[in-house]
Amino acid sequence: MLQSDLKERVILGIDPGTKVMGYGLIQEKGKQLSLISLGIIKLDHLENQALKLQRIFEKTTSLIDQYHPDCMALEDPFYGKNIQVILKLGRAQGVAMAAALAKKIEIAEYAPRKIKQSVTGNGSASKEQVASMLKNLLNFKESPQFLDATDGLAVAVCHAFQGRGTSGGKKSYTGWESFIKENSHRLK
Repeated sequence: MLQSDLKERVILGIDPGTKVMGYGLIQEKGKQLSLISLGIIKLDHLENQALKLQRIFEKTTSLIDQYHPDCMALEDPFYGKNIQVILKLGRAQGVAMAAALAKKIEIAEYAPRKIKQSVTGNGSASKEQVASMLKNLLNFKESPQFLDATDGLAVAVCHAFQGRGTSGGKKSYTGWESFIKENSHRLK
């Protein structure tokens, strides 16, 4: 196979949050992954939930405009005891999804356990273990100030790995129409 025949795409991974949102971008060329960028978007200084959601939408749109990803993968909000936290995380995820769908970018969602399993081989791995594995896998030295950045990066890597085999139960949408079709029960 010629080098020019290799599948190439840019993947944006998002770890939604209402205090800190992590993101990571990778380039996938054949089976090779390389780091493009990773970082965080701080939201804890914004008091109003609506302003946080607006910032998430604007920053996600900005990342899309800057890096032109072919697809975006997000971490699903995990089940917790506090329903208000889950509601806020779901809103943050939804706003990031809306930014991608508005740009007609395919999105996929993965459970936290699936992401950890894909990156480390252990679905119960710690954030530090995930970060360490990503450093080795993508060959970067710097440690981000917040592990939310490597969490976002892990989502992108998980998506790349899932594309190489079976879907692993991922949920994927190519636009508003497919999202609505697959989630009609949410509209009632």
